[in-house]
Amino acid sequence: MKRTWLADVCLLLVALIWGSTFLVVQHAVHTLPPLAFNAIRFIGAGLLFAVVLLARRSLFVFLDKRLLIHGSILGLWLFSAYAFQTIGLLYTTTTNTGFLTGLSVVLVPFITLWLAKQRLTLPTWISALLALCGLYLLAFNGGAAVWNQGDVLVLLCAVGFAMHIALTGRFAPHHDTLPLVTVQLTIVGILSGGSSLIFEPQLSTGMLGQALSEPKVLFALAVSIGLSTAFAFWAQTWCQRYTSATRVAILFAMEPVFAAITGVTFAGEVLGGWAIAGCGLIFAGMIVAELKWGEHAVQ
Repeated sequence: MKRTWLADVCLLLVALIWGSTFLVVQHAVHTLPPLAFNAIRFIGAGLLFAVVLLARRSLFVFLDKRLLIHGSILGLWLFSAYAFQTIGLLYTTTTNTGFLTGLSVVLVPFITLWLAKQRLTLPTWISALLALCGLYLLAFNGGAAVWNQGDVLVLLCAVGFAMHIALTGRFAPHHDTLPLVTVQLTIVGILSGGSSLIFEPQLSTGMLGQALSEPKVLFALAVSIGLSTAFAFWAQTWCQRYTSATRVAILFAMEPVFAAITGVTFAGEVLGGWAIAGCGLIFAGMIVAELKWGEHAVQ
């Protein structure tokens, strides 16, 4: 019971960190290209954990083939999620990013049921319909159905996060938290670096040096490496040893709320009436899906 309560507090803190740092990252990726930003962010976090493991003389754990496979799978989904999200931030608002990323909360029970080869319940379908209607209102703001490029990218990112949450729930109980997190973060960093070389040819050594001299970029990297990457993913992986993926999703439903508050408070973003209604429907879909599913999964 004590560990369950502690896990809930940690997950809520993670949601706060992620939701409130969208704006910081958004400002940084306009100077340092998104894939390069993610490469530095995740390799930095991976090295941080590697140093801790070296101090503990625990590097031999990486000889575990199953650990490497599971960590790589998690890293692949996490890379896809962050790549789509960070690039999406170039084309859409902090508020939209927060709420569309939060749609992963609705997707988690679908993926969990699919992995378990079970049937979906009627309440789950209803919650998905609510979320999709909310997504329409938020993305189009009551106007013509024309997708914003950033909204589409962030929607794809939601699928990646949902897969990551569901699979973490399956893999985390079988491994020590620190090595599993180290492997997946390192994989994300390597894939981000390779993708940056291919898709961001404009990034020269001089441009990289200039970007890293910008205070807003350094601040974003410091916050991202330490808080929203190293601590956040360690906390999520540790917590999922003691709670279900659906309970994690319930608490992560607060992330878009924190993102919206940050966007409105610090960036002067304004939510129109249709957008507010859409946010409400998405949030309702999240809560309905997780509460209905969680009744039987988590007491």
